[in-house]
Amino acid sequence: MSEIKKVVLAYSGGLDTSVIIPWLKEHYDNCEVIAVCGNVGQDDELDDLKQRAVASGASKLYVEDLTDEFVNEFVIPTMQAGADYEGYLLGTSLARPILAKRVVEIAKAEGADAVCHGSTGKGNDQVRFELAIMHFAPEMKIITPWREWDIQSRNEEIDYAEAHHIPLKINRETNYSKDKNLWHLSHEGLDLEDPGNEPQYEKEGFLEMSVSPLKAPDTPTYVELDFEKGVPVKLNGKAMKSSDIISKLNEIGGCNGIGLYDVVENRLVGMKSRGVYETPGGTILYRAHEILETLTLDKKTAHKKKELSICFGELVYDGQWFSPLRKALSAFVTETQQTVTGKVRLKLYKGNIINSGVWSPYSLYSEDIVTFNEGEGYQQSDATGFIRLLGLPTRIQASVNARNRREAEKC
Repeated sequence: MSEIKKVVLAYSGGLDTSVIIPWLKEHYDNCEVIAVCGNVGQDDELDDLKQRAVASGASKLYVEDLTDEFVNEFVIPTMQAGADYEGYLLGTSLARPILAKRVVEIAKAEGADAVCHGSTGKGNDQVRFELAIMHFAPEMKIITPWREWDIQSRNEEIDYAEAHHIPLKINRETNYSKDKNLWHLSHEGLDLEDPGNEPQYEKEGFLEMSVSPLKAPDTPTYVELDFEKGVPVKLNGKAMKSSDIISKLNEIGGCNGIGLYDVVENRLVGMKSRGVYETPGGTILYRAHEILETLTLDKKTAHKKKELSICFGELVYDGQWFSPLRKALSAFVTETQQTVTGKVRLKLYKGNIINSGVWSPYSLYSEDIVTFNEGEGYQQSDATGFIRLLGLPTRIQASVNARNRREAEKC
């Protein structure tokens, strides 16, 4: 431990990382601790961050604006892939790789001896952080307090913080484990640890990005999204960068109770955990993109893409963002997006997203062919030969079965 003179900590200002700063100084011979906060859209959580970091014992704090890179290089490619993990739209797991990458860059620039993160030994984030760190700095020492210290619970963390006069923004009653970025907000712990407990959506202060569908307006809200090659470029006819579109959709979707997801999920480390997620803008964006693809992707590509989206989602969830397979899958997805251009209209109402129209210059849908009225380009009699050829294996199998039955009856 005496060899560790300078540590760069992935810092959020929450309970875990606030406690970790004095713990590092106590257990690593009063080493210098440099805090790094990656801003991935949680702007409202950055108030007084520098004061809190310094008050906890950090020598300095970097606040890095990573929002656009987060959206353009991580969120949008995952949305284009249609990837989720057991229905969860991968908010926390998308943010960890970019934060780890920046922590390593600063650690190298600062000449640090180690990097540190506040992920618990029960969770997925420890894997996501450490695999990303290994990718960029395989030789870098990684300090993991939750796997080293004697603290066993969040209540004990609060005891430690109070004993060391560490400023906190939570108390024992509101001590949910939360993670927030532009894409989502997660809630775990307290009453949510019992899957039999209904989430308190109507309770004041529980939801932050959304309202309960019960409190949403009684009149629907319409939104229109334009995409170019799978990238959102306009919201309600106004050109905007993707991060601003997501931010605005968070407001619109949140007001209408969109994107609440309560799930018992299978963690990478083997246990099941219960979480509640708020992803209002992301849920709208996913739905709009999916609807547009129904027009522009052929059947085989769409089905294969859906199949591969499961693998893509598992790779992201499991911290494998920088793996060769994820990169290969993204190359496939990028090719599928060449014609995903057009407009989608959606109606939002009390937690529901209703398709209200879709248009694309690359649409493979032909009203003239599919119509129940007279149309050009398709003769219904053509189906006779098609079905006969398609059914050839069935007819052969049936003939063989009938012959074998006759032979058996003779015996």
